[in-house]
Amino acid sequence: MDESTADRVRAVLHRLGPALSVDGGGVELVRVEGDAVILRLLGSCVGCPGAGITLKYGIESAITAEVPGIKRVVALEEEPQG
Repeated sequence: MDESTADRVRAVLHRLGPALSVDGGGVELVRVEGDAVILRLLGSCVGCPGAGITLKYGIESAITAEVPGIKRVVALEEEPQG
């Protein structure tokens, strides 16, 4: 993973963090693969009906606008526990 790209993505996520945490949610960077950022949803974002909208129009739009070469953002599906 290109560390400068990952660092830029982390900076965007850090800036967006307070807005996500208002409702008890969050995201973390898992990895950068080519032109894609792979994230893990955290807290109340997991299973939230609005998570897809937040991911596409909030997180993805911010990352693709600010990090050259990134074209899409994908959230990992959480494995059911038990």
